[in-house]
Amino acid sequence: MRLYLLALNPTDSVTEGFLPAAARLGLDVTVLTDQPDAHRGAYAPDVEILKCDVRDFRAVISRVAAHHTPDAIFTNSDHLQTQAALAADYFGLPGKDWRAALRTKDKAQLRRHLAATGVDTVWAAELPSGHDPATLIGPEPGAGSGPGAGRGVPYPCVVKPREGVASEDVVLVDGPEQLLLRCAEIQARRPEAALVVEEFLAGELYTLETLGDGRVRHVLGGFHTEISPPPYFIEERLTFVPAHPEPVVARILAQLDALGVGFGACHTEFVVHEGRARIIEVNYRAVGDQCDLLLAQLLDVPLFEHILRTHLGEPLPADLGARTDGAARLEYPCADRAGTLTAAPEAADLTVDGVRLTYRPLRAVGERHELHHTNRDFLGVLRATGTGQETVDRVVADFLAAQRWEIIP
Repeated sequence: MRLYLLALNPTDSVTEGFLPAAARLGLDVTVLTDQPDAHRGAYAPDVEILKCDVRDFRAVISRVAAHHTPDAIFTNSDHLQTQAALAADYFGLPGKDWRAALRTKDKAQLRRHLAATGVDTVWAAELPSGHDPATLIGPEPGAGSGPGAGRGVPYPCVVKPREGVASEDVVLVDGPEQLLLRCAEIQARRPEAALVVEEFLAGELYTLETLGDGRVRHVLGGFHTEISPPPYFIEERLTFVPAHPEPVVARILAQLDALGVGFGACHTEFVVHEGRARIIEVNYRAVGDQCDLLLAQLLDVPLFEHILRTHLGEPLPADLGARTDGAARLEYPCADRAGTLTAAPEAADLTVDGVRLTYRPLRAVGERHELHHTNRDFLGVLRATGTGQETVDRVVADFLAAQRWEIIP
């Protein structure tokens, strides 16, 4: 059976998760990508890699049609969910509803759809590429689109690219002058990008991880996410939450149902404030930044195989048989300045007091980087799993305290 996997740059999720899972399932894999050289350097030579403009669903369909008959078309990329869904539908294969993929990727459309279906309304306005941000605070604030447009921008508010990822160019603003400045800065960096301005949703930040086959949906737990101080939203620490309160889960699942989300993996970020859960964004793929690798280990389930099996048309079991006694935490040591990394710990795999620690560097010593105020500032990732949260937290703190990262401007 042949799996076509759509990708942009190589990721840990694909390299360490999905490709080994595909091999265990006995699948022949063809990677379609617009960056073939990067992938050839990351995978074993038996993985077929073909160049393709994967951002264009028509190019994907043509490339597949001219090659081997597909049994599944899959991607774990935020940017390629709609293209993969359309290609799968064209060949009559199982896959996500392309409309749901589009709704979740397009943050303005997500807000419009949730408001239109009555499950949640968040003030939001869309600023198309090339448009003057002054229109947001002019005679008709927020004109153009978005629930609540025309009532005036509520401060504080959040500015973000309409189709962005990984907290790239996501920033909190507290007044009109700052709004104009931040929009202009992002437009200078991304002249083709449309922006979304939306009300700031207060509360503790969490995630919900789900896996479905269109009939059965499993809730795999989630994470409590700690982020950097304002005005940026860099994920610094995640602690596993085995089960959120039932009313919270029910509310988030209702919003996912309204969006049409229910096939394959989904990573949903939301806040809880005074007991009310509200979606921040929906990433219609498996959780990234090595959280998926941790989740598979912690739950002791073949997570990546299950995800691929859904795209092969196989039903999920009624019970995944997941472990329920696990505790886990991820830490992301982060650069606090631009410069050259001159000292950093090497990769490590340790067991301390029953806690499994896995540290992986994400930036090589000798590399120079600017400060991005995003996940691109991560220097490494530490995964820790055990059976008691206090022990996990202590072991993680001790490990990090013993390490040294040095950056010279």
